[in-house]
Amino acid sequence: MPYELRAVIGPFELLRSRTAGIREAVVAPLHRRMGLVPVTEQLLGALPPAFEQTLGDWARGGALAQVEAEFHGGDGYQAAAVWRSGARVWGPVRTRDFTGPREDWPINAALARLDVAAGGAGEADHRDLFLQVGLGREQDTDGWRSAGWTAGYDEWHEGQLARARAAAESERRRRLPDVPAALDGRAVMDLLGLPPGPLIGAATRRLQDLHLERGPLSPEEAVALLRAWASEQNA
Repeated sequence: MPYELRAVIGPFELLRSRTAGIREAVVAPLHRRMGLVPVTEQLLGALPPAFEQTLGDWARGGALAQVEAEFHGGDGYQAAAVWRSGARVWGPVRTRDFTGPREDWPINAALARLDVAAGGAGEADHRDLFLQVGLGREQDTDGWRSAGWTAGYDEWHEGQLARARAAAESERRRRLPDVPAALDGRAVMDLLGLPPGPLIGAATRRLQDLHLERGPLSPEEAVALLRAWASEQNA
């Protein structure tokens, strides 16, 4: 799938304050409390002719990166420049060669100059700030415009965490049919004195969770643990 990016990246709150009142500007949240303003023809038309002057004005309150990337079938380029205190302080740097260290790629190098902290050595792609801030989340300008956020950063971040937890729970439940339960459905219904229904399914999943946590349970252990769980559920 083709990938295209033309944007200004910087602290989310800084970009929100600098673009306030510009109808053509949207700020999409990124990880690490960063934000992204997609650079569109409409936005350029709403700003003074010298876009570099605008970037200098925006960067008076903090560091910003102007970035570009375009890839088709694995072939493409990256370009980046960094602005701080009203002036360009690094770049522009452009490359089509991605055989070197990831931290030297233009967009990664620019993000590092914005003081975006790299993840620990155990984190996937810990050298690739491009992926860590979430620049792979959308594939083109229209996608980033749709990702524009009107509420505060914390609300977006909480929503991201909630979706991640829901996805993890959904994946866990999807795999549970392969996990044995110490008691079958009939035994669970007899123990709880309940007909088939959602609570019986929840009780069976609880036994499966216990199997994952503790290993195989004896029927006696399963009865005692399930009774304790049912008491907590007011069942």
